[in-house]
Amino acid sequence: MVILRQAAELDLGNILTIYNQGIEDRIATLETDIKDEAYISDWFNKYQGRYSVLIAEQNDQVVGWASINSYSSRSAYDGVGDLSIYIHRDHRGKGVGKQLLQRLEEIGKQNNFYKFVLFTFPLLCLVRAYITKPDTEK
Repeated sequence: MVILRQAAELDLGNILTIYNQGIEDRIATLETDIKDEAYISDWFNKYQGRYSVLIAEQNDQVVGWASINSYSSRSAYDGVGDLSIYIHRDHRGKGVGKQLLQRLEEIGKQNNFYKFVLFTFPLLCLVRAYITKPDTEK
């Protein structure tokens, strides 16, 4: 069973590992430079209030993380969030990302987001299929 919870500073090492896997595997980000602890700590410290970072745990191991990010600093986009979803390479394709996405959607509604933007690569057909389904089919 996957448990979803808010991320804490203790999770930064696991978040960093999974993020760097996404960079190395070239399926989740356009980033090409491996990140370090200072980078991920600085990144995490920007997440306050309505901008959430979630952790997915299974058998007491972090298997993924997701976040709601600011889409733009312009006030016209206050209700728009950009999503990040990263899954440990050993746990991809097992529904963890879908669970994180569903929880982000709930958190977004609670925090007055009316639209999410999620940039994906063509390879990620399952994500695209889920986010284009009407709410009644999710």
